[in-house]
Amino acid sequence: MKHGVLACLLIVAVAALGACASPRPTAPDNGDPSQGPIANVQAMDTGRDIVLAVANPLDPPATHAGSSLLGYTPAATYGAGQRAVSTLAELKQSYGIREITGWPIKSLDLYCIVLEPPPGMTREALLDILSRDSRVQLAQPLQDYAVYADATQGAHQYNDPYANLQQGFVDTDAALAHNVTQGTGVHVAIVDTGVDMMHPDIQGSIARARNLVDANVAAFNADSHGTEVAGIITAIGDNHQGIVGIAPKAVLDVYKACWYPPGADSGAHCNSFTLAKALAAVIDTDARIVNLSLGGPADPLLNRLLAELLRQGRIVIAAMPPEGNNGGFPNDTPGVIVVRTSAPSPAPPGVLSAPGNDILTTQPDGGYDFTTGSSMAAAHVSGIVALLLAMAPKLDARAVHDLLLRTSKATHGRLQVNAAAAVAALDTQRHASP
Repeated sequence: MKHGVLACLLIVAVAALGACASPRPTAPDNGDPSQGPIANVQAMDTGRDIVLAVANPLDPPATHAGSSLLGYTPAATYGAGQRAVSTLAELKQSYGIREITGWPIKSLDLYCIVLEPPPGMTREALLDILSRDSRVQLAQPLQDYAVYADATQGAHQYNDPYANLQQGFVDTDAALAHNVTQGTGVHVAIVDTGVDMMHPDIQGSIARARNLVDANVAAFNADSHGTEVAGIITAIGDNHQGIVGIAPKAVLDVYKACWYPPGADSGAHCNSFTLAKALAAVIDTDARIVNLSLGGPADPLLNRLLAELLRQGRIVIAAMPPEGNNGGFPNDTPGVIVVRTSAPSPAPPGVLSAPGNDILTTQPDGGYDFTTGSSMAAAHVSGIVALLLAMAPKLDARAVHDLLLRTSKATHGRLQVNAAAAVAALDTQRHASP
């Protein structure tokens, strides 16, 4: 019961910040169109309305690439089951309540609604009755919440429904940094797997895409790792969809150099050939940032291509291997900015720390899910670098690295990069220059 209360409160709090997901979860069918989901949460009254949850057992959906733990998939899969529909219909008839909106919580087998008490009945009286009704799993006031941290005072409030569930986005104070810069026009090259080109939070950000592995378009769009990285960097903001990228107005160039072996349970793989083709292709573009959320042994050819990118003034962001070994490609090339997942222990000298645990990001098939790894930490840094380059395009890799290291802040006991602090420091530096 305790977990159900927390889950309902969290989702209501996200909705109260300004958006419903699109496509929105479908309310139970009661034959009255006015009882469906509403578009404007200002119609909700925290002094009047109630959050109510009923059991919603559903048959588990078939596992598929890009499935979402958050129910951000078609309502036919994650909507209200027959039991929830029947229970809600009975409760509405018994108490004369009016449903304002509803949504499923798949992981808890619940269906939650926000309801308005019937005319003439106080919220307290209805809550007392509902608390004694065996059909009700949860009944509580719809409550109002406010942020307390001064650091986020005045931060942009996004209408993307899962923005406040993005731990990395929140912990790096990205929304506050967006008051100054959103990375407009900065090109970021992602050398990775393919990316879901049709994802509603990504498709508007991609300038070019090249498949350097094969001609399989379906596999390109179904690749998860590249889709995850892309969403962290540039998921579109204020589009009433899922999440917000660290640099939502940056531009992506996608190079598929890695693939998932058929039937293998391990992650995606690349080789010297595909990676060399990708790096060579990047050299012929104007991308200032190159995100390499991958790694392996030292490679003479790849090191030469990487050295050329650095000579041209590109800023290369690389993920530290999970085992903590900072050797091999691409980390052993001087000038590459190496990023690890934030941890309580100190980082190796010169290595940046960024959020990489339980990161909510985009998935293939238009989905959203949580993922973990230094690949995601590197993507956060690539996004922050895009914010900085939009302000000062001539920044070089050393200046960026030193700025991010100098402005890192302790969050949850872990020192990590902070978008707002870096942007503020750069802004002060620019205004102080003659």
